[in-house]
Amino acid sequence: MTPSFRTPRALGFRTDLALRVQAGAQVEDRDEYTVIRTPDNLTFWWGNFLLLHAPPAPGSLELWLARFREAHPGASHVTFGLDITDGEAGAAGEFEAAGFRLTRDTVLTTPATTAPDRPLLAGVALRPLETDADWDAALELRVAVNAADPDPLEAEGYRLFSAGRLAGLRRAQEAGHGACLGAFADGRMAAGLGVYDAGGGVIRYQNVETHPAQRSRGLAGHLVHFAGEWARHHLRAQTLVIVADPEYHAQRLYERVGFRPSELQTGLERPPAGG
Repeated sequence: MTPSFRTPRALGFRTDLALRVQAGAQVEDRDEYTVIRTPDNLTFWWGNFLLLHAPPAPGSLELWLARFREAHPGASHVTFGLDITDGEAGAAGEFEAAGFRLTRDTVLTTPATTAPDRPLLAGVALRPLETDADWDAALELRVAVNAADPDPLEAEGYRLFSAGRLAGLRRAQEAGHGACLGAFADGRMAAGLGVYDAGGGVIRYQNVETHPAQRSRGLAGHLVHFAGEWARHHLRAQTLVIVADPEYHAQRLYERVGFRPSELQTGLERPPAGG
């Protein structure tokens, strides 16, 4: 199905928008930017943002702030995606001086994943989420990951955001667009992720996370590989896409199962005051 909005050049945002729409987001094109809204989860920074069609020009900060406030009048955060592939962010320095953080994540791709060298631990089951209990476990996994972060987000706000995010992914799964999958050890969810169809044989991974007590056991690598095989069989995947912070160890994990850097995904984000 052809989208009713401008297709981003950047693969990261192209797949982001496809998945946001599946989960209930609204996308509206303007002359120089695209508005993305997620009415069911207004605390989702990257579900409620502006995608600039070109890097911001010098002196344009106040214009873009006004455009964001017009599109998202109730938002306490401000987020801008830049539809570029090379990380050249224009006058981003002016935004950084105003409290924004410039992000440049690595977009990695592969036609198929390869199995990790390390064998899967005995007793670990890899499978899609199915029951209400599975989805509750996915929420608790996310809460635990946030709590263990050196700089965690506010606990209740993060739980609310995560519940809304998972509800959208569950709707997309029930509509046949993909699935959230988990690694279950001793009946408990030890790691999780999502794989969803972005169209044209392109499949996007979402939110690869491992419980703090289950890390360094090889679970994430096996789950990423399993999800790739699941997507090839169930979604007819031709290209698998995953996005990683280049300063975090996850990129190396993805490369060990066959992913290779393709381009950069660039954004500007300013959290709520005190967030």
